[in-house]
Amino acid sequence: MPDAEEVRRIALSLPDTTEKVAWSMPTFRVAGKMFATLPEDETSMAVRCPKEERDELVLAEPGKFWVADHEAQFAWIRVLLAALEDETELRDILADSWRQAAPSRLLDHHPELGLAAGE
Repeated sequence: MPDAEEVRRIALSLPDTTEKVAWSMPTFRVAGKMFATLPEDETSMAVRCPKEERDELVLAEPGKFWVADHEAQFAWIRVLLAALEDETELRDILADSWRQAAPSRLLDHHPELGLAAGE
């Protein structure tokens, strides 16, 4: 089961990523743009997710994904770390969120972080 330290390690391994405390919690940014946070005493993470996809995820796996009330109007989703299957799932989720925030110059220079298989 992934934990906050694995979130931190994986997030910081992504190109041009930095960690910054904001709203009293760790946040992870690519080229200055936030793509992940560790709220709720670091037992969950919030990541970017298109609204259409997040609604499907919440319906499909409500024990793993939810939308915080104050984030409902934004393209973010919460993920319960204890519900993740393994580090691979965690890495895929973080990389997907990173891609949504990364500038095109980074996406062009890191094709290995392109769309996940099947997308």
